[in-house]
Amino acid sequence: MGANGFWCGLVVAAVVVAGCGSGAGETVGRSPAIERVSDAVTAAVRSGMPGAQVVLDGPDGRQVVTAGAGDVATGAPYAEGAHFRIGSVTKTFVATVVLQLAAEDKVDLDAPISRYLPGAVQGNGNDGDRISVRQLLQHMSGLADFAPEDPSNKLPQQLDQTSDGKAYRDLAPADLVGIAMSMPPQFEPGARFEYTNTNYVLLGMMIEKLTGRTLAVEIGSRILEPLALHDTYFPAAGDTTIRDPHPLGYRKVDVNWVDATDTEAAWAGAAGALISTGADLNRFFLALVAGKLLPAAQLTQMEQTVAMEQSGVMNYGLGLIRLRLPCGQDGKDMKDVWGHAGGIPGFSTLAVATPHGTAATLSVNTSHTTDQFSAAATAVGCAIA
Repeated sequence: MGANGFWCGLVVAAVVVAGCGSGAGETVGRSPAIERVSDAVTAAVRSGMPGAQVVLDGPDGRQVVTAGAGDVATGAPYAEGAHFRIGSVTKTFVATVVLQLAAEDKVDLDAPISRYLPGAVQGNGNDGDRISVRQLLQHMSGLADFAPEDPSNKLPQQLDQTSDGKAYRDLAPADLVGIAMSMPPQFEPGARFEYTNTNYVLLGMMIEKLTGRTLAVEIGSRILEPLALHDTYFPAAGDTTIRDPHPLGYRKVDVNWVDATDTEAAWAGAAGALISTGADLNRFFLALVAGKLLPAAQLTQMEQTVAMEQSGVMNYGLGLIRLRLPCGQDGKDMKDVWGHAGGIPGFSTLAVATPHGTAATLSVNTSHTTDQFSAAATAVGCAIA
């Protein structure tokens, strides 16, 4: 479900990859930008990750770049049309539904979350009367994370994100929020940005309360069905599998890759449970940034960002990240792409798009990434910018 650490790595990697050459012996029909993507994902695998796949879509069609293995035992690569867990990229789907509800006058983004979920945010200094829906969308609520990324942060009832998740099968969204409420807030609401999974669990609960339908049904009827995203779905509780075709997902134990594909993830819900493909994610983000899922007023609000870090490379809107990349051989040609990243045991994902009709998704079959993965992500962004 985490994405914050992933994006922090991009700050360093953005400069590293900007001047990369296309490598010896360019493939006929591939642009220099695609060659840089190929070189970067190959370097990511060589740096110590199992495998990677990039799906790029644009006016000239689709290109797919793969490297490494989708199965380290057999050496089989990522399959065409591979399914994978997208982790926190789920949050952009959730945010889109919230903004659709705002366009329908069913949600006031500046109203306190207590208006929609009375009593859900309270105790230990947490106060739902002082936290707006907008602050939840933009990770400015100050609430503690029920699943903090820092393993050295020994918070009460901390969830073990290295496990297979089966111990959390029976946790409802309210239980996850309850874990966060057992801790004091990190800061005053609105004071700063801090990526927190709790925010989106609350938004998922709000969607269900307002619509009277499950989050999966709402995302299905509002996004998946209209865009024909047939390979994107929420796993049911108890379903630890991924639809075929799919790579195996791995976690690192000492120096060994351990199969983490069989994972209970339904409990993560709005924070990061979705499974998808590169083609589906590209179609979703292309539709989103082109204004096909939201009215102009709501899309404009979604794209109003705050800084995620001091360099200004990464900026967070309402469930949508603007990544400003130094592209070109000299790294001085600054380009913007919009999207989200996600990490969940077994997989890491970056999905980005531009308003001029290009999109790309990078997936790696482990959440244990390196700086070379961040460099590959930057190369992917520059290829479509």
